[in-house]
Amino acid sequence: MNTDTVAPVGRDLGWMLRVLGGLIVGSVLVPLVWGEYYAIPGLVVSGLVPITIGLALSTAFADADSPDKLHGMVVAAVGWFAIAVFGSLPFLMIAWTVTLTPEGLATPPATDSINALTNPLNALFESMSGFTGTGLTMVDDEGALPRTLQWWRSVTEWVGGVGVIVLTTAILARPGSGSLTLYESEARSRKIHPSIISTVRTIWWIFVLFTSVSILLLWLAGMPIWHAINHGMTGISTGGFSVIDGSIGAYDSVAIEIVLLPIMIAGGIAFPVHYLVLRGDLEGLYGDLQTRWLAGVLLVGSALLWLFLTPAYGSVAGALRYGVFQFVSALTATGFQTATQPAPLPIEAWPASAHLALVFAMIVGAAAGSTAGGLKLIRLAMLVKGIRFRVSYVFYPDSTVHRLRIDDRVLDREEGSREFGEAAIIALLWVVFLVASVFVLLLTLPDGAYPLEMILFEIASAQGNIGLSTGITGPESLPTAGKVAFILNMWIGRLEILPIVVTIRALLWRGGIYE
Repeated sequence: MNTDTVAPVGRDLGWMLRVLGGLIVGSVLVPLVWGEYYAIPGLVVSGLVPITIGLALSTAFADADSPDKLHGMVVAAVGWFAIAVFGSLPFLMIAWTVTLTPEGLATPPATDSINALTNPLNALFESMSGFTGTGLTMVDDEGALPRTLQWWRSVTEWVGGVGVIVLTTAILARPGSGSLTLYESEARSRKIHPSIISTVRTIWWIFVLFTSVSILLLWLAGMPIWHAINHGMTGISTGGFSVIDGSIGAYDSVAIEIVLLPIMIAGGIAFPVHYLVLRGDLEGLYGDLQTRWLAGVLLVGSALLWLFLTPAYGSVAGALRYGVFQFVSALTATGFQTATQPAPLPIEAWPASAHLALVFAMIVGAAAGSTAGGLKLIRLAMLVKGIRFRVSYVFYPDSTVHRLRIDDRVLDREEGSREFGEAAIIALLWVVFLVASVFVLLLTLPDGAYPLEMILFEIASAQGNIGLSTGITGPESLPTAGKVAFILNMWIGRLEILPIVVTIRALLWRGGIYE
C-alpha cells in the first residue's frame, strides 16, 4: 500500500481509536456508581492505549487528503478490526484484575465466565461479536460478570449497531466528500439530508430516542431497570447480548417477548424510513421496498416455522410463541433467544426443517441502512427482480426498451445489469466464505458431535451477525480454529465482504508484492 493510501487511512483510523478510547474511559462512571472500584484502573488503561495510538496517527497524518473510495473501504476494513482488537482490552484487563488479585482485596470471586475472558482470543471474540452486533459469546453465564463488563458488552453492540465510522463522522463534523466516502464504506448509501453530517447526526438522534423508548417499555413489562437498560441498548441495535444466563428465555415472560418484537423489527428497518415516519409521512413506511419485503418475509417465514414446530411442541400456542420470536430475532439479526431453558423445547432440539428456516432468515437479514446484518433485503429484491429482468430478454424483441424498477429508481438495461451483477457477486462471496467455515468446523469439531444443519446454523449466525446459537459456540465447545473462523465471519458479515476483499488486494498489489 503506497504512502498516498496510508496517510488518509492512518488519519481516520487515528480518530476512530480516539473515539473508542473516549467510550472506554467514559464507562468509568459504571464502576463508580456500582462500587466496582477494582475495574477502574483496567478501564483507564484500556482507554488510554487507543487514545495514545489514535493521537499519534491523527497528528502524524493530519494533512492527509480526503479519502477516496479505496481509502474509505480500507478504513472500514482495517478500522473495524482495530476497534475489535482494542475494544477487547476492557475484557482482558478487568478479567485479569479479578483473577490475579489475591482474595479479600475488594474483587469478586473469579467465575468460569470471567476466567474465559482472560484468554486474549476469547476477549477478541467477545469484542468482535459486540461491535459487529452478532451476540455470540464466550461467556457461559452473563449474570456472573461484573456490571462493568455487562455494560461494556452492551456499549459495543449499541455503538456497533449504527457504526463506529458513523459515530466518528458525527463527532468530527468534517464536511466534504471525505465524510460521504466513510459513510458509504459501512455499507450505507441512502442519506436523510443532503449533508452527510446532518444525516449521521439525525441517525444518532433517532437511535437515542428509540433506545430510550425501548428501555422504558422493557421496564414497564417487568424487567429490572439494569436489565431493561442493557436489553434496550442491545435490542434496538439488533445485537442480542444479554445480562442474564439464558437470554430472554430466562424471564419466561410473554409480556417481555411481546415488547421486544416491535423493538427488534424497528432495528431492522432503515433509518431514513424511521425519519420519514417520525415526520408524519406514513407513506414512507409502506412505500419503502425493503419494509414491504421485511413484512412479507416475516409473515411467510413465521407461518412456516410455526407449521414446522407445531408437531415438535405438540401445541399450536407454544409453536407460535417460540417460532415467531425466533424468526423475528433471526431475520432482524438480533439474536435474542426464548427457546432456551426453561422453554419446553430448546433450539438445539428443534427439527432440521426449523433450523434451515432460521438459516434462510439469517442469511437474508433485514433492511440495508438499518442495524441488521445478513445479505440485506434490497439485495434479495435485486436478485429476484434481476433474474426476472434478464429472463424477460428472451421473450421480447431486441428493440424493446427494458426498465428495472427498484424502489423509487428506474434502471435501464445497462444499469440494471450492473446492479444485478454487484448483488450476485456479494451473494456469491457470502456463500463462499460460509462454505469455507463449514469445512473448518467439520475438520475441527469432534466427529459426529453436531449434525450438518446445526453447523450451518451456527456459521450463518456468525456471518449474518445474528447471535442465535445451538450450543456450538462457547469457550470450551468451540475449538481455536473455529473461534478464529467465526471472528473472520463476523468481521466479513458486518462489512459485507467487499471492503475486506479490496483491502487485501490493496495490500498485495499496491504494496508492491506483484509489481
